[in-house]
Amino acid sequence: MNGHYGVRNRAGLVRRRRGMYVLPSLFTAGNIGAGYFAITQTIAAIGVSSNAADHLNWAAIAILFAIPFDALDGRIARMTNTCSDFGRELDSLADVITFGVAPSLLAFVWGFHFLPDSVNPELRMHLVQAGAFVCFLFLLSGASRLARFNISHDPQPRNPGRPDRKYFVGMPIPAAAGLLAASIHLSWGIPVEAWWFSIVWLCLVGLTGFLMVSTWRFWSGKEINLTSRQPFQLVVVLAIVLYVVVRYSNVMLFLAALAYMFSGIWARAAYSWSRRRRREPIEENENSTRRVGSDPLSHL
Repeated sequence: MNGHYGVRNRAGLVRRRRGMYVLPSLFTAGNIGAGYFAITQTIAAIGVSSNAADHLNWAAIAILFAIPFDALDGRIARMTNTCSDFGRELDSLADVITFGVAPSLLAFVWGFHFLPDSVNPELRMHLVQAGAFVCFLFLLSGASRLARFNISHDPQPRNPGRPDRKYFVGMPIPAAAGLLAASIHLSWGIPVEAWWFSIVWLCLVGLTGFLMVSTWRFWSGKEINLTSRQPFQLVVVLAIVLYVVVRYSNVMLFLAALAYMFSGIWARAAYSWSRRRRREPIEENENSTRRVGSDPLSHL
């Protein structure tokens, strides 16, 4: 009896462990579902003109909703000890769809497709062609960023930060997609109709694509421990922050995404400036040493 009971317990443990793999996969499936919904809403906006803004806004919201799904599936897999190669590959494929294909299509339709006929036809054609190319580069950069992340073991950024913090090498693709989606949600999905704003949008999409394939450091937040005890005051503060973000989502999400992007740019600029300041005294010492060594009367 005891032996059979032990076998049944072990079998039940195996079944439970296998079943637990479903939990992180459900979050990944939610990630894919949000990306699919964003794509369908973007396509629906192409065929209409009256309520295109509603479709584009819902597409942007879906991409923003997918970001917490993507953040939670990996954490839940590590917390429940259900990490697997299948889960990692599925997560990467989901990111390509939700944070690569969906935002690149949305960025093109929102920023270039609805340019009015009053714009110079030649200028409009060049903007649409350039927009399609840059949005494709965004997708390609995101896929390359994921491929580099999958094959890299403990990658180090070129501008190292605090040793007790963990950093991403290059802007993560969910953050890049979130910046584009938050920008569209800021305008409630109303498509771009000014040619000069299409140029600004072209530069922003290109910049986010470059940041993804760069080796600059971006804060990862992996040192945050969700399983440790936290004071009750922190829970209240987080609840207030969550309410403000939800209540004023169009402004707060855009500011958060913009601040995260500029944090990487600022970290790189600050590192370059500090390295230049450290190098100047060394070069001055070397130059003075050469001058003293080349002067035959310097010892007199």
